[in-house]
Amino acid sequence: MTPTQLRAIIACGEDSRHQFKRDFTNAESLAAELAAFANMGGGMMLVGVGDDGKVAGLASSDISRLNQLLSNAASQHVKPPINPTTTNVKTPQGLVMLIEVPEGLNKPYVDTHGRIWVKTGADKRQVTAREEMQRIFQQAGLLHADEQAVSAANLENIDQAEFAKYFERRYGKPITATGMPLERLLPNLNLICNGHPNLACMLLFGSEPHHYLPAFIVKAVAFPGTVLHDNLYIDNENIEGTLAEQYERGMAFFKRNLRHVQGDRGFNSPGQLEIPPQVLQEILVNALVHRDYLISATIRLIIFVDRVEIISPGHLPNHLNTEQIRFGLSNLRNPALASHAFHILPYQGMGSGILRAIEAWPQIEFIDERAANQFRVVLKRPDVQQPESGGVNGGVNGGVNDLFDVISKNPGLRAPALAKLMGLTPKKVEHWIRQLRQDQRIGFIGSPKTGGYRCL
Repeated sequence: MTPTQLRAIIACGEDSRHQFKRDFTNAESLAAELAAFANMGGGMMLVGVGDDGKVAGLASSDISRLNQLLSNAASQHVKPPINPTTTNVKTPQGLVMLIEVPEGLNKPYVDTHGRIWVKTGADKRQVTAREEMQRIFQQAGLLHADEQAVSAANLENIDQAEFAKYFERRYGKPITATGMPLERLLPNLNLICNGHPNLACMLLFGSEPHHYLPAFIVKAVAFPGTVLHDNLYIDNENIEGTLAEQYERGMAFFKRNLRHVQGDRGFNSPGQLEIPPQVLQEILVNALVHRDYLISATIRLIIFVDRVEIISPGHLPNHLNTEQIRFGLSNLRNPALASHAFHILPYQGMGSGILRAIEAWPQIEFIDERAANQFRVVLKRPDVQQPESGGVNGGVNGGVNDLFDVISKNPGLRAPALAKLMGLTPKKVEHWIRQLRQDQRIGFIGSPKTGGYRCL
């Protein structure tokens, strides 16, 4: 590194990747700093630079002492040991030692007291929360949420008939042919932990698993416009059950709330779904299988007039990014769940599924929201020109029925407000209003100035 490059780093100040230290004299405090960098994304310490960014410099004798201290801290005071590298840069004020700490491959790294340290901005802090410790162990591959026991459940809460059908379909023989009782067979398939069904078992074969895992469901909502509303919606559903049931009901929600486009087909044909079903299938299955089950939150499936969003709890694991998944790279977060889901859901693996989805529908945006700890997939809906009587859901009376649904949930609105809510032109909404009034399905209640439309 040149002095110019060093000055540029210092000018930017301290952050989670760069820390300034005037000097080090204690191996334990140095070890805590090293462990914090190794547990996060790695980073660099600039020794010989004050907290205010002023270069104080080091003498040659300081460099020798610090190298010995660093070797001792990295090998004896951090467990497992790490291997930082150093570079000395000459400045007018003296030498500056750069200590580079790579991100660790064997997390978590602890000090001699067994404490786990992580970076928070330019500072470090000790990890004490159970959930955060789980997260670090998960990143290290030492803990998988899908393999953890559901302690409130037992073998009686497994749909044994459904499991028996799965076993025979996968292995080509009935369970009885194994000569094993269920309590011995399930551990061999990584579906039991400490005598209880694990998370994967309950999500795949549980009888009404939402009673034990209420957060692990799908919340689906279809809105008439382009923004979220608290209670202004066309359709909504809490989708519960096993992952297979959630998948089937999720796809049904897509099919009843997206347009069916005639294209070159005849008028009486059912039409094709505006977004290819295989694209929705791949994204939904990946959300169910690869979401972060350490987070007690639901998958959200949201349909707007211009896009579809599928939001999964948990950002992309480790340092996987959106560009990498576009090229088929993946990181298996829930191995037990994925190994069985491969034989139950239309699932071929995260990487290949995403590639197929992109090929069939390039208008996909992947957003890794690390601050919110969630992963968002946005599918742009095509701008299909509908007949004057068509609408959000298509068909001869699709738009009319959509308007009727909106009025039933939001009585008292006038045409301009309804048009804004649905993201449509007032002219089109007024046309549908005339049709609904002719059919005596709605009426205008109240005075011309303050009244609005209500369902009859």
